[in-house]
Amino acid sequence: MLATNCGGSDGNSGITANPALGWAVDELVRYGGTGVLAETPETYGAEHLLVRRAISEEVARKLLDRFDWWKQYCQGIEKMNDNPSPGNKAGGITTILEKSLGAVAKGGTTPLMDVVLYGERITSRGLVFMDTPGHDPVSITGLVAGGCNVICFTTGRGSVFGSGRYPRSTRHQLRDLPPHGRGHGPRLRVVLDGVPLETVGRQIFEEVVSVASGKKTKSELAGVGEEEFAPWTIGPVM
Repeated sequence: MLATNCGGSDGNSGITANPALGWAVDELVRYGGTGVLAETPETYGAEHLLVRRAISEEVARKLLDRFDWWKQYCQGIEKMNDNPSPGNKAGGITTILEKSLGAVAKGGTTPLMDVVLYGERITSRGLVFMDTPGHDPVSITGLVAGGCNVICFTTGRGSVFGSGRYPRSTRHQLRDLPPHGRGHGPRLRVVLDGVPLETVGRQIFEEVVSVASGKKTKSELAGVGEEEFAPWTIGPVM
């Protein structure tokens, strides 16, 4: 059961790392697994793309209800159409709507089978959406509580989320960073250099299977990420 998150996005994320991960999610679903999309505030503005893929009207309504809830949750405190992450802005993304269009690509192309609340146990096979904040440690904590056992974190600018798993990057420049500070999986900007998306997606899929089968990630080998347990606290968390 694969959790997907993205952070520190840049102008390449929506056409490289995220759709490549989406290809891997499609492949996982084809073999009977589950891929979980999350981070509700960071899919705002692109929710219609998921509604179209809902397996039923009930599932579509569950998704839209979560966005309605978030609008109330943020009222007078935050704006859903704001872009609260400095890393996203530094990467060249001007609005959360731009990030959202890239973020939903992590979910691949298969039907949306269910929508669950934060930390709720996931029982469906296929693509599932979990309602979580966009803040990665908080989002991942809910996804793990829901049953996810591997995490795939895509990043455009090299931001690292360990959690004993591995992030992936869209940039060549990260090769110069120390081992614990670069993408812990393949650098995915190769898509821009003409490598077929399917080739890179296959690489991600095989890496996910290897990690699920016991392969140690660089985060685990470096002993980083185990402290990134962050439940959703009372108060506004985007």
